[in-house]
Amino acid sequence: MNYKLFIAKRYLLAKKEAGFITIISLISIIGVAVGVAALIVVLSVFNGFNSLVTQILVSFDPHVRIEIQKNASSQDVTELKNYISQSHDVAGIGSFVSGKVMVVSKKLTKVIFLRGVESQSFAKVSGVKEKLIIGDANFSNAKANDLILGFNLADKMSVGVDDTVYLISSAGIQGSLVNLVAPPIYSYRISGVYESNNKDYDGLYGFTSLASGQKLFAMDSSIHGIDVRLTTIDNVESFASDLRQKFGEKFYIQTWFDLHKDLYSVMIVERWTAFIILALIIAVASFNLLGSLTMTVIEKTRDIGILKAMGAKNVDIQKIFRFEGMVVGVLGSSIGLLIGYIICLAQIKFQLFALDPTAYIIPALPIDMRLSDFIVVPLATIILCYIATIYPSKRASRLLPAEAIRWE
Repeated sequence: MNYKLFIAKRYLLAKKEAGFITIISLISIIGVAVGVAALIVVLSVFNGFNSLVTQILVSFDPHVRIEIQKNASSQDVTELKNYISQSHDVAGIGSFVSGKVMVVSKKLTKVIFLRGVESQSFAKVSGVKEKLIIGDANFSNAKANDLILGFNLADKMSVGVDDTVYLISSAGIQGSLVNLVAPPIYSYRISGVYESNNKDYDGLYGFTSLASGQKLFAMDSSIHGIDVRLTTIDNVESFASDLRQKFGEKFYIQTWFDLHKDLYSVMIVERWTAFIILALIIAVASFNLLGSLTMTVIEKTRDIGILKAMGAKNVDIQKIFRFEGMVVGVLGSSIGLLIGYIICLAQIKFQLFALDPTAYIIPALPIDMRLSDFIVVPLATIILCYIATIYPSKRASRLLPAEAIRWE
């Protein structure tokens, strides 16, 4: 074994005459272990919530949404559709119209977002059909005014399948104000109710056929945009980037991430805030290590002088104390990783931290352990511990042999 590492281990673990210093070193190891374990658990919980939110949103929304700008012609739209259809990454493509409408039932009047979609491609670009809990979403008769509502909205309005509601569109209201007449009111039959586990969707969104939506919004044969679903979500960014380069001037192109950017921005800020706060535990442990090593240098002044008198170089003295700090970092990180992994595994199997099922859509805190966290956290910890060794190691290397052993 390298003598510098051997001496570092002896100073750290076999200080019979310097018990107080040993206790501080032990506290440093415990502090590092607690900080690493806490970071692993908290980051895994954040990963779990992130994965859960992504799963809910991606399973419901299209992967890419393309909105038509005012300067785009029908020929541009046709060219875009043909280009998308030729891509091997595309699993489904469908046109849509959308806007705000007023829904009127016997119990409630509410403004919602209505989307008119193509029946034949609806299931390929959206997950609404998979989320249906009653009824269907076939829109088999394009002329029929069938409507699909979210569970929360249907419950508030006290309507179910085959019930009738009345819709007034924003286009109809604008026309009535101009012509000073009553806005046109359209009757719709509830053909299905979905539940997406997203309160915003379930309480604010409705779906109907494309033809019905075009009539409601006075669109004739025009559309507002195109929804695209890919074979895999991993290709979304490259696919959207390619479309922006070719059609970005006449179409507004958004990925599923762009559609929910504000939500993910908040989640990222929360994740980094938790990381910084918990990293302070490791920082405090590093300061303990700095104090422990500084007192070790004072306690071992005679030993350092003898080592230098025997030919040890300044860099060798520095390595002894830096090895000691690295041992604390590696040992504390290893223990912390093990504790964090055990806690996460126990949460997955036994759901130690349960949630109220009446308030949340999941029974317990979600856990998603990622290899990157198990690499970055201990690596950052070891770097902090190394930084804490710089001052005491340099102080030790500057001791002069004659001065160190003069009074011994």
